[in-house]
Parts: sequence; C-alpha cells; structure tokens
Amino acid sequence: MKAVIVIIVVVIIAAIVAAILVGRRAKDRRLEGQRAEASQHREAARTQGLKADERQAEAEERAARAKREAAAAQRQAAEAQEHRSHAASLEDRAREVDPDGRTDA
Repeated sequence: MKAVIVIIVVVIIAAIVAAILVGRRAKDRRLEGQRAEASQHREAARTQGLKADERQAEAEERAARAKREAAAAQRQAAEAQEHRSHAASLEDRAREVDPDGRTDA
C-alpha cells in the first residue's frame, strides 16, 4: 500500500513538473512571438519614419524652389515695369522732339 501511495505521489509530482515545463515552453513561445511581432512593428515604424523624413525633405526642397521661382518672377516683373517706364519716357521724349507732332505708336 505504501508503495502504491509513493508511486501515485511520484506520478503526481511528475505530472506537475511536466505541466510546469509545458507551461513555460508555451509562455516562451508566446513571448517569442510577441518579440517577433514587436520587432516587425518597430521595423515598419522605422520604414515609415524614413519615408516621412524623405517626403518632408522633398516638400521643403519644393518650397525652397517655389520661393526662388517667386523671387525670380518678382525680379522679372520689376524689370518689365522698368522697361515699360523707360519705353513710356522715350515715347514722351519722341513726342516732345518730333517737329511734325506725330504720335506713332
């Protein structure tokens, strides 16, 4: 009878140890899966961050180009206005000098 009780206790202890080991392995697998998932998320976040940085740099470059173009357009408009003003001055002078009083345009 004592032997049967010892065997039952040993079997119960072995079953408990086996359950603990299986539980630990399952937990380890679950944790490893979570680590892998976290790693994938980090990599995706890094990739998206790099894309965002690239797009931001492109936008800033485009804005700088637009600013340069706007400045060039303003200079060109100012030059055109100077040419118009000079042309009007020459036209006025031509009217003043013309002995026949012609206003050819």
